[in-house]
Amino acid sequence: MLERNPPDQGSDVDALTGTTTTGHVWDGIRELNTPLPRWWLWLFYATILWSVGYWIVYPSWPLVSSYSRGAFRWQSRDAVVSDLDALKAQRGPMVDKLRSASLQEIASDPTLLDFARAQARPAFAENCAPCHGVRSGDADARQGAAMPAFGRDGILKRADVENVGDFVRSLAGVAPDPKADLTAGKKIFSDNCAVCHGETGKGNRELGAPNLSDAIWLYGADKPSVVNGIWNGRGGVMPAWAARLDDVTIKALAVYVHSLGGGEK
Repeated sequence: MLERNPPDQGSDVDALTGTTTTGHVWDGIRELNTPLPRWWLWLFYATILWSVGYWIVYPSWPLVSSYSRGAFRWQSRDAVVSDLDALKAQRGPMVDKLRSASLQEIASDPTLLDFARAQARPAFAENCAPCHGVRSGDADARQGAAMPAFGRDGILKRADVENVGDFVRSLAGVAPDPKADLTAGKKIFSDNCAVCHGETGKGNRELGAPNLSDAIWLYGADKPSVVNGIWNGRGGVMPAWAARLDDVTIKALAVYVHSLGGGEK
């Protein structure tokens, strides 16, 4: 246990090192009162002075509704704005060229096409990738055909929804439930779903009905997800981006999205 020398002894001097002790004793081992190196102390004092200077020169102190601006009036936001302005100036000529070019002209100019893709890639990742189903009340929003709630609205019975769900999954090569009646599911699909998705499930782009045979599942390919979609219905809305994205970015996104489809028109 940690002990102290008796009061009448106080600290003593270690015979081996000649250093005074603190008076603490641990299992007979006495703690030396070794001072910090002088260079370390001066460096520590210098950091204290530096921090005081930093408080004065740079923004640091929170106020009631703002913050202290500092003697240099510098802030990181100004540096970011300056960097963005420099980037806009650097990209300016290509942006102007992209703004004035038609989609056909962009596609035929490799340099401009690469620039459009580079411009659109982060915009797509930030605005488009999280969904591809934001709800929007904008009149210019793009709405797909609302899929009826076949089960909830009493159009189909539970067994019918289960069978057509298995049939839909089989269109994309997903193994159906062994107990599923695919023949009945196909008949239900033909009577209720084919009008939008087509007899083979290829979909109808003009209606916004997705391709059910390409194994791309927005809501999941497991049977509960598919059955839930058929039972409760589906409906996606793409917001109007005019208020958030400028015309050049929208044009670049059109080129980029078109390129994702292998140039399909």
